[in-house]
Amino acid sequence: MSNRLFQGVIHQMRDTIDRTIGVIDETSVVIACSELGKIGEVNEHITSDMLTSSAPFVLNGYTYKSFGTKPRGEYAVFVAGNDFAAQKYAAILAISLSSIKQYYDEKYDRGNFIKNVILDNILPGDIYLKSRELRFNSDVTRVCMLIKISSKTDISTYDVIQNLFPDKNKDFVININETDIALVKEIRTDTESKDLEKLASSIVDTLSGEFYTHCVIGIGTPVVGIKDLARSFKEAQVALEVGKVFDTERTIVSYDNLGIARLVYQLPTTLCDMFLKEVFKRGSIESLDQETLFTIQRFFENNLNVSETSRKLFVHRNTLVYRLEKIKKLTGLDLREFEDAIVFKVALMVKKYLSSNPIKY
Repeated sequence: MSNRLFQGVIHQMRDTIDRTIGVIDETSVVIACSELGKIGEVNEHITSDMLTSSAPFVLNGYTYKSFGTKPRGEYAVFVAGNDFAAQKYAAILAISLSSIKQYYDEKYDRGNFIKNVILDNILPGDIYLKSRELRFNSDVTRVCMLIKISSKTDISTYDVIQNLFPDKNKDFVININETDIALVKEIRTDTESKDLEKLASSIVDTLSGEFYTHCVIGIGTPVVGIKDLARSFKEAQVALEVGKVFDTERTIVSYDNLGIARLVYQLPTTLCDMFLKEVFKRGSIESLDQETLFTIQRFFENNLNVSETSRKLFVHRNTLVYRLEKIKKLTGLDLREFEDAIVFKVALMVKKYLSSNPIKY
């Protein structure tokens, strides 16, 4: 579509600019020209460094000026001649075509529209009108995933993920910033959370196994329609933020499975500090050593079952009971009692939250 757009502008300008003018793409192929016979030609002498530069350059009697939205120029205009006038014509054409392309993308590009929706850069009232204009199906179910790159390589993660989801009518891969990529995927109505986590796992495995790129993925909740995609995207962001605090080893965090961690994350830090002081009146949580904390974690994982926990820890049952009594003496909480165990579990999560978000005095 860009080729036709550029060719229409070049055709209108060919009489005003009495020279051969045209446009090449990032592979140096002529995609629009005032001389139709040149369309399709390849200029192999143009290097990537030339297109990356914002300054005009001269080659084989033509003046070139790159333009586009990517760091490396997507396109370059060329004008016959290497004089001052040719430079001026090239600069004017580059500015004009860049503005026209940007306007076209904003008006007709579906990916750009979805990006504006999830980032809340479009008014709610305009979403419905725009989706109709772009012929979006508003009755299907979609979900937002946020892929955060934790280790960068020379491979373009954005291109890899685009290749994993080639159907651009159903799935949208959006560059948020240098480390974050959003995936808006169309799914079936009966898709479950475990299916989404399996899909996310395949992305993580592909990036790490084939391209040595490590990432974590946050999954929002499925939504029907376009307007609620922003909510699903925010949920994916929250999932990553909460996971960074409470589940540091997990590479896939689903908003649906955050549980009480989501509630703790939304509490004011001053309230959390007050809660810890009320719970541990006898002694601070810092008084518990790493071995004791490890024992507590395994006790919770085994559903407060003393016999099962002692078996998993390879310790005698009486040794575990002694440790639990020691915890009770230090904190006043008997972890064998369900209510005390709940309070202690929440307190541990609050402690983790405060460690990542210290109170500022």
